[in-house]
Order: sequence, then C-alpha cells, then structure tokens
Amino acid sequence: MEPQWLSWTKRLQAIAQNGLTYAKDYYDKERYEQLRQVASEMMAAGTGIEDSQKVLDLFRQEHGYCTPKVEVRGAAFRNGEILLVRERDDGCWTPPGGWADLGEPPSAMVAREVKEESGYEVVARKLAAVFDRTKHPHPPSPNHAYKLLFICELIGGEAKPSYETPEVGFFPRHALPQLSIARITGYQIEQLFEHAAHPEWPTVFD
Repeated sequence: MEPQWLSWTKRLQAIAQNGLTYAKDYYDKERYEQLRQVASEMMAAGTGIEDSQKVLDLFRQEHGYCTPKVEVRGAAFRNGEILLVRERDDGCWTPPGGWADLGEPPSAMVAREVKEESGYEVVARKLAAVFDRTKHPHPPSPNHAYKLLFICELIGGEAKPSYETPEVGFFPRHALPQLSIARITGYQIEQLFEHAAHPEWPTVFD
C-alpha cells in the first residue's frame, strides 16, 4: 500500500490536471495551476527531491482528463522456469514489459515488449492478473497505474539482451534473482507461476 501523503498528492494533481483541461475562466486556470504547484512541492518533499520544479515539469507533461497509466508484463515459461530480464537502471530482474503504447491491443503489446527486451517470441495466452499498483508494495511513484500480467507461450527466438535489459535468463521458482520491486513483487511472481500451472483459473484482480 502506498503512503497516504502520496495518495493525497496524486489526487491533488489529478484535480489540477482535470481543472486545467476543462476550465474556461482565466482565474480558475490560475487557481488550478497553483494547486498543481502545491502538489509538486508535496511530491518533492515526500520523495526527497530537492527541486520541486522537476516534479512540476513532470506533472505538466500530462494533458487531458487524468486517468491511470497501464503497464503490461509477459510471463513465459520453459521447463517450469520463468523468463526474466535484468533492468539496467536498478540491476534487478523482472518479466519483460513496460508502459502501454497507443495503437496496439494489450496482447500484441506484451508480445512486442517480450521480443524487444529478451529476444524471445511469444503469444499471449491468458490475462492472469490486473493489479492496482497502489495496492502492492512497490516504491512510491507519481503515476497511478494498473498492471496487466499475461501468461505467454514461448514460440521462438533466442536470448538477445537489449540496452535497457542487458541480461536474459530463465529461473526456477525456488531460485529467483533479486526482483525489480518497482516493476514486480514476489507475490505477483507467485501468481504468475500459479496461473501457468493452472490455466483454468480465473483472472485475479484488485
């Protein structure tokens, strides 16, 4: 669960963004911009960022009605072992995936992410889980996000690291490497192993 201050900050930012999207009056827009400034200062203070302008610039990149972002990750298995990639930025491991892009259905998106980050070709076979990032012990993030976790069938390719993911490997359930908690948690990995073993199970969700 994310801290309460972070939840309040993101709600303030959402109110400010929505207000700036729909407000017509100059003074209303000015007040919403001030609210966004307060939200950025709260976020900076809570996360230890010295310059709140960096947070404000991040908030200002978002336009239109504020909605959760969507993350997709694909779990492919070989001989009971799960495919993981090591992230360059933190040196830890996760199933391949990332933020959703416009113009693709989730099943195609997750297959592309797996190919780009690992070199393996897969087909999405099951949506195992839909998780609200705030309900799980991930590090604080300025984004409210939903995580779509897919069980994928391995159909080809070979290990081919990318710049962002310099190592690729398969790991058994009992000997997982250090996970990139910003992307995946131990509980979520367990769910992927369980759903791979029980494809008849329904999708789990928050």
